[in-house]
Amino acid sequence: MGMPASKGQEAGARAVPPPRRLRHLAGRAIADFRMIGEGDRVLLGLSGGKDSLSLLHVLLHLQRHAPVRFEVGAVTVDPQADGYDPSPLIPYLRALGVPYFYRREPILELAERHMGHDSYCAFCSRLKRGVMYSTARAEGYNVLALAQHLDDLAESFLMSAFHGGRLRTMKAHYVNDAGDVRVIRPFVYVRERQLADFAARADLPVVPESCPACFRAPTERMRMKALLAEEERRHPRLFRSLLSTLRPLMAEGLPGEGGAAGPRAGGAITIPRL
Repeated sequence: MGMPASKGQEAGARAVPPPRRLRHLAGRAIADFRMIGEGDRVLLGLSGGKDSLSLLHVLLHLQRHAPVRFEVGAVTVDPQADGYDPSPLIPYLRALGVPYFYRREPILELAERHMGHDSYCAFCSRLKRGVMYSTARAEGYNVLALAQHLDDLAESFLMSAFHGGRLRTMKAHYVNDAGDVRVIRPFVYVRERQLADFAARADLPVVPESCPACFRAPTERMRMKALLAEEERRHPRLFRSLLSTLRPLMAEGLPGEGGAAGPRAGGAITIPRL
């Protein structure tokens, strides 16, 4: 179901200017990793959580103020899980005037029959990503924006090192396997707590995440989150050090000049103050 842009103001929704620090970190990542260029059509994967709603407002702000012209749309994949209802996003996006595509998919039902050795979260994530790619293709978007932040990247790095025997994390900017959609993560320099603070202060309509499959037992990612929190209490500069470690890994496969050589051809990146 596609929701066309509207100039109405249903539910009193309005674009909220993000705080300066959040705009700076996101804008710096977009520049460092060459995420958005003139004429790009950016489709945001919008779950309704604090992270993706924050990215929505950051992208809308940049759309108004950035030196390049680009379009912004959003897609939500509703997995039809009991207790999770992202449908209030429909009038909210209509009020903001953002082209919106709401896809209902029986993902949990499919998982019960087909997920094999995957976890629910891995199976759900893969199916959702496929729906977002197909929506981008059908609607003419060449960029898919995802809202993972630095905490997510650090957790993925530890999980990969501890249990996969590899040094890897989520990439900041890459091209999908089919070669027709670029995937970007503008929040790779942003801490989760900054997004939680913005979402609360701006009273964003956060949709509670209540998937029974995800919360049946503590996940490995939650264990990594707890480990990092404990270590950060002892070493407050932990995430600055982690960013220095992760930067080459998140730059692997960067499209454009230099390929996997790294971000911003011709120079190194100064690690931002977190």
